[in-house]
Amino acid sequence: MYPFRFVRAADEKSALGAARAGTQYIAGGTTLVDLMRETVARPAVVIDINGLPYRSIDLQPAGLRIGSLVRMSELAAHPGVRSAFPVISQALEASASPQIRNMASIGGNLLQRPRCLYFRDVSAPCNRRTPGSGCAAIDGVNRGHAILGGSDQCVATHPSDLAVALVALDAVVIARDRSGERRIPVAGFFRQPGSTPEQEHDLRPGELIVAIEVATRPEARRSGYLKVRDRQAYEFALASAAVAMDVAMGTITAARVAAGGVATVPWRLPGVEQALTGQAPSPGLFTAAAQRAADGAKQLSGNGFKVALLKRTVERQLATVAGMT
Repeated sequence: MYPFRFVRAADEKSALGAARAGTQYIAGGTTLVDLMRETVARPAVVIDINGLPYRSIDLQPAGLRIGSLVRMSELAAHPGVRSAFPVISQALEASASPQIRNMASIGGNLLQRPRCLYFRDVSAPCNRRTPGSGCAAIDGVNRGHAILGGSDQCVATHPSDLAVALVALDAVVIARDRSGERRIPVAGFFRQPGSTPEQEHDLRPGELIVAIEVATRPEARRSGYLKVRDRQAYEFALASAAVAMDVAMGTITAARVAAGGVATVPWRLPGVEQALTGQAPSPGLFTAAAQRAADGAKQLSGNGFKVALLKRTVERQLATVAGMT
């Protein structure tokens, strides 16, 4: 560790007022504490926001509003969420471990940093951690890295399972700072690395996530999340698929599909969605649609298997959500 100042915010005004360059907010601390211990993150000031009133789960006919300080386990277990948005509950339950889910906040889950081994090794070059130093993963150990959305600056995958479900459902991030409140569509909240891999999201300095909103849609009730990984618990995805589908009169009237574990951001699959919409659900349709899942993929030396794995993961989850498995 290293010297830093710790501030416990009593209310939102004091939290936003204490934010300066070099400060970071902390809630569950399941990511930030590790990064500070490893000196990957070195904030001068850490602001504890656990006293702020962002802990409600408000489910209304029009949609769901989730306070950013709601714990992962609490949201996953909510009966209304399990019924109206099963993909959210399943993504949360596939994440981390029970102990971490009891501690980690929803806002913090979206902002967690990459699990790339080079990002977390301060002796290795990493453009996310030290811009301009290089990306060791491109020519190094890259089995778990991205085949979609990468650049010559970074190929680290986004680690959040929940974010994949939220991207599929077109959720909105509510952020606030001293100048007011912003609504940020989650699809545009996460940034692909491009030439600025250190800029991982659309939050401004000092801005704080206060809530997530998800609109109610017929397809959200018929939804689910599949995560493929090396072990069944406490492991990040090699590939995952969040699927929501509405079927009426034997026809798929709406389909929402996003992938995780394969891209630098939670990755929406519009080609798969287009192949499904207006068609009658069938195993053959799902096989054909899933072939579009890896459109644009660029494999590295160690992760070429992810192309086929992603297609199979999407195909399986389409069949599961449609009730054909």
